[in-house]
Order: sequence, then structure tokens, then C-alpha cells
Amino acid sequence: MQILVLGSGAGGGLPQWNCNCPNCRAARQGEPTVTPRTQSSIAISSDGERWLLCNASPDIRAQLAAAPELHPRRGLRDSGIAEVLLVDAQIDHVTGLLSLREGCPLDVWCTPGVHHDLSTGFPLFPMLHHWQGGLRWQPIRLDGEHRQAAFAVPSCPGLRFTAVALDSNAPPYSPRRGSPTPGDNLGLFIEDDAGGATLFYAPGLGRLTDEVRGFMRRADCVLVDGTLWHDDEMQRLGVGQSTGAEMGHLALAGERGMIAELDALPAATRRLLIHINNTNPILDTTSAERATLDAHGIEVAYDGMRLTL
Repeated sequence: MQILVLGSGAGGGLPQWNCNCPNCRAARQGEPTVTPRTQSSIAISSDGERWLLCNASPDIRAQLAAAPELHPRRGLRDSGIAEVLLVDAQIDHVTGLLSLREGCPLDVWCTPGVHHDLSTGFPLFPMLHHWQGGLRWQPIRLDGEHRQAAFAVPSCPGLRFTAVALDSNAPPYSPRRGSPTPGDNLGLFIEDDAGGATLFYAPGLGRLTDEVRGFMRRADCVLVDGTLWHDDEMQRLGVGQSTGAEMGHLALAGERGMIAELDALPAATRRLLIHINNTNPILDTTSAERATLDAHGIEVAYDGMRLTL
């Protein structure tokens, strides 16, 4: 299993265009300790030729340009991106579909709730229908336990995907904002039938259930939500009023924060954070918070990072 981290930042990236917080200021000034980041997205492949795009960020054009594996190679119009899977309907995870219109028709995997939001409140599916048939919905349906049995994605032969409903939040434009339903946010547990390697991917994770903890314990590598250090981080800096919990993100710090959850995993588990907000002090490699992550054996994903499991 091959994983490309196309973007590692949260919504707005780093630097965010209208933000002058310490991290954004340092990134804008070219400080070597704070590296710019685009908005979160990864690509997954079993053969290094065909790739499943997991989330299509607004920065997709720059992300594709920076990844030679995804460039056209087999014809005049081509891409390594064969299909798309959306773990939610957040703006920073779906807007890039507009930039992929020249590649339509395009298969897009998502839950009925996400498909509904992207057909009504933010109607990407009906809009893009005018480009060669647009987006072809491939449904991810959850069972009574809010989990789908392992399913296959044609572009990734030999990989098995299990979608797990997460406790997070629906997008601000969704009628379910503040009252999310199972399927508004997914984690992916991915198994490689050939080598047995496993990945758990969850860029938006507000609260861990025992089921989610079980999938994380089974994974060789976890790539999970690292949005904020403190739950009230944006309020402390004066750049927003929402807490991490309100947005659907579990803060890293605290007795029951993400660091504590990652500490509970088996020692051999590789732990990585993604979807890092521009305000998070871990983005500064010289910060005390980054040193804390290092002491706990937790890595921070970065744009262009490549993983092989």
C-alpha cells in the first residue's frame, strides 16, 4: 500500500490568506521552522499507477502538480487519479472536485448523507453533470452498527476498505450542522491483502468510541486528526469563536486528548497527525509542543510525504 500526503493542513492551509497569527506570519516570511501547507488530502494506491484520491481539497491543482505519480503519462488527457473517495462534505475536502471537471465522468465514493449535501446545499453533483456526465456516485452505505462491511475500490486492487462512522460534525452549510448523523464523517480502515499492512485514516475526529479505538489498535499506521493543540485555541489567539469540539475535532492536549489516545496504542503503531490548523503550535518545529510530540513518538505529516506499508 502506497500513500501520498498531498496536503496536511486544515481549512485555509498555511499561511491562510487572511490570517496573521504567528504561524501564518512565519510561513509567509519564509521562516525555515514553519513550512507552508496545503489543505488536507491523501492519495492511495496498490500498484503505484492508479490512485484513489481521498478528499479533493481547494488546493488540488498545486497538489497534483507536485506529485509526479499523478501526472499524465499514458495519453494526451490522463491522470494517475482514477477515483475519488470523500470522508465528509466539508468545503476543504470537496471543493477541488470543481478543478477536476476536465476529467469527468469521475467516480466518487461517499455516503448518502454526503451525497445529499453535495446535491443540495453545495450542489457539486448537479453542477458538474454538465461536464461529460459529471460525478458518478458510488455509495458507501453503513449498516446498523454504522459500519460498512469491507468493500473494494476498483482502482486499488488488493486493498480492502472499511468505512467507520465517526463522531465529528457536518459542514456549516448542512442542515445537520450541530446534529450530525452517522455517515456525515468517516474514518477508513484499509487492509492490504498481499502484505497484510493496515492503515486507519481519520482527518476529522471529534470523539473516539470504543469501536474507533479498536480499529486504531489494529492498524500498523494511524493518520489522524491533529487540528488543534487546545480546544479553545482559536479563541485564545483571537482568530475565531468556535472550539475544536464544536467544529468536530478532538484537541491534542489534555487528559483525554488525542495525544493520550495515541499513547494507548501498541508500541509498534506508527502515529501521524494530519489536518493541522494554521494556529497549532506544533507547526513550528522549535516549539515546546512539537518537542512534546517528539517525546511521545508522534509524527506530523507534511505535504509531499510518502508512506509505504
